[in-house]
Amino acid sequence: MSRFWEEKPLERMSRTEWESLCDGCGKCCLHKLEDEETGEVFATNVACRLLDRKNAQCMDYPNRRTHVPDCVRLTPAKLHTIDWLPKSCAYRLVADGKPLPDWHHLISGSRETVHEAGASTRGWTVSEDDAGELEYHMIDREL
Repeated sequence: MSRFWEEKPLERMSRTEWESLCDGCGKCCLHKLEDEETGEVFATNVACRLLDRKNAQCMDYPNRRTHVPDCVRLTPAKLHTIDWLPKSCAYRLVADGKPLPDWHHLISGSRETVHEAGASTRGWTVSEDDAGELEYHMIDREL
């Protein structure tokens, strides 16, 4: 299999290649809190209502913005303006010229390795429908 992500800049990837870079961790689907004074962003364990918390995938990805209007559509142009993407995000890694981790499905050949490595949201999130106040769900875990 071609390692297209090592050969092509993000801007030149096909839609299929771009979408395949997503490692399926679900971390971008977690609610974040921003300190209005400092701009510091804090992670929570609260997942978007569309996140299937068992497989860390959006339950209605093609129509997500209909249900969640402020859901971010990640593009190469927006990538460097979003400071809350996880450090392990494949889009971020490729943009920075770094290798994908061994657990990434494009390396391992399995969509389960992200979960097996503990790099996904599987098993430690709550739905926004059940969470209540986000301030009570801030986490120390680095995303």
